[in-house]
Amino acid sequence: MALDKDAWVKRALELKPESRMYINGAYVDSASGKTFDDISPRDQRVIAKIAAGDTEDVNRAVAAAKATFDSGVWREMNPRDKKAIMLKWADLIREHQEELALLETLDVGKPISDSLNVDVMGCARTIQWYGEAIDKTYDEIAPAPRNALAMITREPLGVIGAVVPWNYPMIISSWKVAPALAMGNSVVLKPAEQSSLSAILLARLATEAGIPDGVFNVVTGLGLEAGQALARHMDVAKLAFTGSGLTGRKMLQYAAESNMKQVALELGGKSPQVVLDDVKDLDACASTLAWGIYYNAGQTCNAGSRIIVQGQKIKEQLFEKMSTFVDTFPVGDCLDPSVYMGPIVSTQQRDRVNHYLDMVGKNGESFVYGGDQPTGDDNLIKPTLIDGVQHDSALSQEEIFGPVIVAVDAKDETDALAKANGTQYGLAASVWSSDISRAHNFARKLRAGTVWVNTFDMSDVITPFGGFNGSGAGRDKSLHALNNYSALKTTWVDLS
Repeated sequence: MALDKDAWVKRALELKPESRMYINGAYVDSASGKTFDDISPRDQRVIAKIAAGDTEDVNRAVAAAKATFDSGVWREMNPRDKKAIMLKWADLIREHQEELALLETLDVGKPISDSLNVDVMGCARTIQWYGEAIDKTYDEIAPAPRNALAMITREPLGVIGAVVPWNYPMIISSWKVAPALAMGNSVVLKPAEQSSLSAILLARLATEAGIPDGVFNVVTGLGLEAGQALARHMDVAKLAFTGSGLTGRKMLQYAAESNMKQVALELGGKSPQVVLDDVKDLDACASTLAWGIYYNAGQTCNAGSRIIVQGQKIKEQLFEKMSTFVDTFPVGDCLDPSVYMGPIVSTQQRDRVNHYLDMVGKNGESFVYGGDQPTGDDNLIKPTLIDGVQHDSALSQEEIFGPVIVAVDAKDETDALAKANGTQYGLAASVWSSDISRAHNFARKLRAGTVWVNTFDMSDVITPFGGFNGSGAGRDKSLHALNNYSALKTTWVDLS
């Protein structure tokens, strides 16, 4: 039976989560003995004191990962056996659905219904999907002369370092950990300091499923300490990072200054939702545009944070329908299953969003709805729509990472395309039109890793995810991700 708000609150107050790191199949304290407070955005309560890992802890984890990789205990395991372990791991995640969901909601502030039905289930599905792929991934035979055999095989890289953000801890961790393990690598995961709890539990469940000790390790800690140490480590073969552009540039620097490790980056976006002047179903358009930005309180790297509208009449009708939709959009306590949007992850992130709200009105912008700025312990920012935004302004060009969408006018289709592509980012975009040929031609010209036509944020593990330009390089998800965690090896055999 589904739990109600009171039941979730009771569980939250009784929660005593594991907060130590997970290295070589066991919970361990940080070598220094230091911890940091894990503060819930729901009520500013300290949920746990997390082990503050540093260079020594990263060294321990990487050493364990390298030893297991070199031993071949996972790398050389029969594909059918590896697959069975990954599938069992996914089943265990589903069995611990409520526990994982509560950890995720208390850490991040996302609605408990989303944590249950989207984040936990998405994580389990990704691990299952890559587990299923293990014994269905083939190598190649090149068309060599008849007196030779030229084999092309995918070889695991070694130790993979994964550094993930706080907005979708379980989902993004699975995007990196699952394909890396499927290819036979060992992994050291560094979760965001705001959201470490679910990663610790995921690692324990991996051990219960049968993944050998040392193959999957979790080092908690601050980015400047644990994250940097992992990125600089000489025995890490590849670093997979999702986060800000500023930190992504540092990751490239750390790689260059250490062992020239491979680096895959996903660095956010300023995704445009382009509405052309022939759209007929404005109700669907309005609700989808709203969901595209207000889901997870706008704390989504591919959030549709810009509306580019062609035509004043359509814009007025669209905004009226968006306002009506937002009136029915429950915002409040993240432990209430009926709530669609909870608080911002931290007071620091809330203040960052407030900084952008302070800009409204200085260059002719105005609030269509929302715009309230919470202070004190209140991290709940209401859905906000800002009109009259200039294309070259900070509001239009910079990633706000909150439930704020800005509207930019377009004179015609050419202007709409130029403004849609006119940022440093290129992660995602959408176009709305009743003419599918027109929409498709427009979509082909959008510079984004994912483009939706007459919808937004429809996705699954079956399709790759990543961006162009300042949104980073590399792709998560799909079978293509397996290539990112392996290297091609040629073996030429003389048969003459």
